Amino acid sequence: MADPASYRPSTGEVPTNPGVYRFRDEHRRVIYVGKAKNLRSRLNSYFASPQGLMPKTRAMVFTAASVEWTVVRNEYEALQLEFTWIKEFNPRFNIAFRDDKSYPYLAVTMGDKYPRVQVMRGDRNKGTRYFGPYSQVWAIRETVDTLLRVFPVRTCSNGVFNRAQRSGRPCLLGYIDKCSAPCVGRISPEDHQALAAEFCSFMNGQAKQFISSLEEQMAAAVAELDYERAAKLRDDVAALRKVFERQAVVLAEDTDADIFALSGDELEAAVQVFHVRGGRIRGQRGWVVEKVEDASEADLIEHLIQQVYGDATRASEKIPRQILVPDLPANAPELQQWLHGLRGAKVDLRVPQRGDKAALLRTVHENAEQALKLHKSRRAGDLTTRSAALQELQEALEVPVPLMRIECFDISHVSGTNVVGSMVVVEDGLPKKSDYRKFSVTGDAARDDTASMYDVVSRRFRNYLWEKETVSDIAGSSGTAELAAGESPGDPGRQTGQQATDRAGVRMDTTTAAPKGKFGYPPNLVVVDGGPPQVAAASQALDDLGIDDVYVIGLAKRLEEVWVPHSDFPVILPRASQALFLLQRIRDEAHRFAITFHRQKRGKAMTASALDAIDGLGPAKRKALLKHFGSVKKIKQAGAEQLQEAPGIGPALAETIHGHLAGGTTTETNGDPEDETMAQSVNMTTGEVLEP
Repeated sequence: MADPASYRPSTGEVPTNPGVYRFRDEHRRVIYVGKAKNLRSRLNSYFASPQGLMPKTRAMVFTAASVEWTVVRNEYEALQLEFTWIKEFNPRFNIAFRDDKSYPYLAVTMGDKYPRVQVMRGDRNKGTRYFGPYSQVWAIRETVDTLLRVFPVRTCSNGVFNRAQRSGRPCLLGYIDKCSAPCVGRISPEDHQALAAEFCSFMNGQAKQFISSLEEQMAAAVAELDYERAAKLRDDVAALRKVFERQAVVLAEDTDADIFALSGDELEAAVQVFHVRGGRIRGQRGWVVEKVEDASEADLIEHLIQQVYGDATRASEKIPRQILVPDLPANAPELQQWLHGLRGAKVDLRVPQRGDKAALLRTVHENAEQALKLHKSRRAGDLTTRSAALQELQEALEVPVPLMRIECFDISHVSGTNVVGSMVVVEDGLPKKSDYRKFSVTGDAARDDTASMYDVVSRRFRNYLWEKETVSDIAGSSGTAELAAGESPGDPGRQTGQQATDRAGVRMDTTTAAPKGKFGYPPNLVVVDGGPPQVAAASQALDDLGIDDVYVIGLAKRLEEVWVPHSDFPVILPRASQALFLLQRIRDEAHRFAITFHRQKRGKAMTASALDAIDGLGPAKRKALLKHFGSVKKIKQAGAEQLQEAPGIGPALAETIHGHLAGGTTTETNGDPEDETMAQSVNMTTGEVLEP
């Protein structure tokens, strides 16, 4: 760790203007971004007495190797620039609100030709309407099952839908009138879109108008003595009322608000939010955050609002008219201005003082207290186990530095063909999938496992050295910057700097000299899947590159021995040790990642051998054929007329394809039974071959 005094700027060098500052580690990676009304005063607070800082702040200051700042004109610009850089660099020590669970949403894929109602989690997709979040999946399914009586929108998967189209028979829901069966043409695409739009309108709070409309239709049916239709409408009204009344009324019907509350201690805080739309609670969500600084409740609220609404896919729909919080941030006017810009309309950010809103805020706070207790009880075991495993592994290997980052390499092939390598990454005992990498191995490097391991490790660290050298060349300029008059921190050029791309794929920010490449951050420990030969190959690769601060070990499968370079005897970890369990999990993840890539490569090679040689059949038409038929085997079995059913395949091309495949000029499986499985494992949406 660096001594803060070694990179502390002189007091006179730091301006007193408002601005945004960045702490970087020895590898030039941004580890913290902050803003300040007075940069000089704020930065001095980090260096005046580092030992007296909060634990995570102290760790950040001693991990950093440099500090830089950018001057802006006012606090609003500082707020914009801080959010931009936090989103771009994802600094390790910044406050990050993480969901305490993955919440399910009710989603309607309005961007599809035939919209589908389904349960979704994770990232949001363009063209899809989301409702929720819900606390339980069963609550969504129960709601949908009830609403399908009135709005029979499609709920089936693409595979079921395509099979029904080909067979001309709908699924069970189509027979029991809980689906309008667009797959067999019972409803036109336009009418099905309108039906899905009505479903969304009901979920969006316009329930009363639908119930009133159905009641009017029921009365008209009774007047016409059409009692059968009246009975059906009566049941539909009852179904809608059941869903509508299930949502508790808490505020006036014209109230759209998000109500936040938090509960915390010295190290962590839990946040809960109730989403109120039309006066009813439509959903609930929670986060847990580790405190980096001695942040007040108002500071946490500021960061929370930035993260929750800054990443809004459609901010105008997601941000309500009112945001109720327990304490106003110091820069509340700037936050309101920023939210106004995102929503396109006024946003009222305030603290409720009395009445129903204040009472609901207290309820949200009680939920936050319970969420923090539950989080601590669950996290204690995991955190203790991870820390113990890393400490035990460090002591067993006699490594003098903490194992903050571990990378594991594996090689996969079948009889020396389609050789691939994988690299998986673990930071602080947890996988970091964004840093996973895969390698194709060709030429002499593919002759055996040791040569392949040497090649993969060499390429990974050769790129690291190249990126490090590139950063050093660019980083000679001053680390400070000032926004010129008229420039805005929201401009794309200011957000990412002047970017350049080199031959190895590294992208540089020439304003801040930050490594943007694939391999810019080295590990403390390299783990290879194998015994002494693989360890020797990886160690030789590092020696040849002149890298001596990265430790190498191997985990042999037979007896799970841990091998270190230049040793005749392995390190034997106890069978029940957490360190061994950690190594096994990392090794198995690297093996899984390598096998998946290898199978994809084999599958693509197999598909290419069957279809690529056909004249006139380009990539788009190959994908259309695979999407329509599902596999190369079924394409071979199809006649010329059936081939014309695929989009873009005319009579002449169909005859060419049929003649080429029927003539046996190419082989699909090479006699390997597993190749037959691979031929049928095709993504029905993209046409790409998947892992079986």
